[in-house]
Amino acid sequence: MTAQAAAVVPPSGRGWPGWRVVLAVLVLAFAFLGSRGLWDPDEGRYTNVALIMLDSGDWVTPHRNDDVAHWTKPPLTYWAIASSMAVFGPNPWAARLPSALSFLICVWLVWALARRLYGDDGEDPALIYATMLMTAGASQIITTDFLLTACETLAATAFVFSRFGPAGRNANAWIVAMWAAFGLGFLTKGPPALLPVLALVAFSVLVPRADGVRRWPAHLLGLAAFLAVALPWYLVVVHRTPGLLQYFTGQEVVNRFGSNEFKRNGQWYGWLLVYGGALLLGSLPWSLDVLRLARRLPERIRFWSDAAVRRSDASTFLLALWLLLPLVVFCIARSRLPLYILPLFVPLALLAWRQRVQDGRRMPGMWALLVLVLVLKLVIAWLPSKQNAEPLAERIRQHAAPVPIDRLVFMDDTPRYALHLYLGLPVRIERTVMEPTPQPQFSPDFDESAAEELAESAGDPKTLWITNQKHWPTVQRWLAGQHYVGTQLGAPFSEYERQPWARAVTNDEPRIVFRVVRAAPSAPANGDPLQGY
Repeated sequence: MTAQAAAVVPPSGRGWPGWRVVLAVLVLAFAFLGSRGLWDPDEGRYTNVALIMLDSGDWVTPHRNDDVAHWTKPPLTYWAIASSMAVFGPNPWAARLPSALSFLICVWLVWALARRLYGDDGEDPALIYATMLMTAGASQIITTDFLLTACETLAATAFVFSRFGPAGRNANAWIVAMWAAFGLGFLTKGPPALLPVLALVAFSVLVPRADGVRRWPAHLLGLAAFLAVALPWYLVVVHRTPGLLQYFTGQEVVNRFGSNEFKRNGQWYGWLLVYGGALLLGSLPWSLDVLRLARRLPERIRFWSDAAVRRSDASTFLLALWLLLPLVVFCIARSRLPLYILPLFVPLALLAWRQRVQDGRRMPGMWALLVLVLVLKLVIAWLPSKQNAEPLAERIRQHAAPVPIDRLVFMDDTPRYALHLYLGLPVRIERTVMEPTPQPQFSPDFDESAAEELAESAGDPKTLWITNQKHWPTVQRWLAGQHYVGTQLGAPFSEYERQPWARAVTNDEPRIVFRVVRAAPSAPANGDPLQGY
């Protein structure tokens, strides 16, 4: 331990024996992990791509169906989900397992950071992090964000071990590990994975190494490790797909940062609503500590203007940079969602714990807190949601029986990709429209026109079509004009038709499932296209 770390050892407080901490965190990670059905759009989209990887054997190009690639995210999250389902089967528990494991990794890294930065046993800050509403909730959701958080935190931890540990070869090895972890983050979400680099560079400039040793050779080797981890997949897919590099840099980087094209709270005040709320509500039940931290932070920043103070308070200064500099970038960017700042809850939890220690406040009864978090998770798993695809899958199976389903085509309706998990691996989910408009090369709104889909699959009993009930008369007329007939399967149904109170809660809209066949030759060529219905 360095002199910097040894000088800031806090009072140990009550703390928990290690086995209780491990037990509590494991319960938080895995309790009710598979109890809730998959929620569209995010959970359905990621799981659908992973299932297609398993079914097709193509782990290089992400696809949302056989014909349309899905380029909005790099592949590491899809690889993790697909690998989990390959081992444990296609089910919600396996699909969410990578998020739960990422949560466990982050809790462990918070423990390691507290021990290295402050000489503490690390249990209290780890528990604070594990029981925050944002982190405990995100561990049960299928997104890229927790895997990204684990990669970024691993990189930052490696930096801490290189700066706050003994000098020598180990420091160089930690630097290489840092860049390799950033490479994994780049394979998870691209350039946003490098935001912590801003804080690490600023810290290195403002708090130079006390030993004066230059680590440029290690950083060069680390950059080579970064390129070796992150670059091969990008090189392969860009080479295979003309125009993809421009899409990555233009649409997924520049437009997400500088425009409100994606309608994600891009108003001038959106940063305050999204990130202010996420920090305060997401840090529950530790929000008071976060507010005390925010109140005292300006004074501390003034103290840090002195180089000697920065050096003596280097641990907290690093955590503050790690929290604030990426947060400023997120606030400037025009695309804003609460989970974007999930990686910042690692330094936030450590700073909130430090604030609690400095205020002399003891930890609350953690068993009661653990029960509260578990009750919240149970309520979320039990409450109905319009995004839950499981009830819809049950209704579709009932209407299609006894014929198996190979393809589910949403006609002028929002596709529900989570159905892929419940209807089985051979199924493909597609979206068509009756009146197509010009589409971009990448991430089109629909997969192909309804006319093109009819030419491929009309008459196939294993292809089911689905549309909103309010669109059904228009769909019938359009099909008749194309010399096809839509045969409705059963009555219109709601996802929650057995629970009227749930339909009221979710504003559920009835759907119609139908098959399409070519109209008989005797069908009238002119006149009322609905004649005979």
